[in-house]
Amino acid sequence: MSFTSEFKEFAIKGNVIDLAVGVIIGGAFGKIVDSIVGDLIMPLVGKVLGGLDFSNYFIPLAGQTATNLADAKKAGAVFAYGSFITVAINFVILAFIIFLMVKQINRLKRETPPPPPAAAPEDIVLLREIRDSLKR
Repeated sequence: MSFTSEFKEFAIKGNVIDLAVGVIIGGAFGKIVDSIVGDLIMPLVGKVLGGLDFSNYFIPLAGQTATNLADAKKAGAVFAYGSFITVAINFVILAFIIFLMVKQINRLKRETPPPPPAAAPEDIVLLREIRDSLKR
């Protein structure tokens, strides 16, 4: 089997296409979660904690005196632990949402009744009738 035909067989399989769709949807879903956390949740958490903004928590490593993370990064290296806190919160929210989705899908799968058994072919039915009549 040639390399190109082997690759074509691999790429056309349903699993590869499903994976590609999942990656694309996951990327878009990640952007939505980033927006929810950055624009909705973190401002509320900051308000509850007295106006804290995690995104601007950093330790300057190059002696910068900047007051926000963007300016500090322009001036040199920074230890941006506030960004890490935000990303960690993003992950927890995303993991919780995926958990809820998988839980719901599993519940729906359990509720789906099994398909009725397929009817036996006519020749099998005829052979069973012959067998039953011979037993009598």
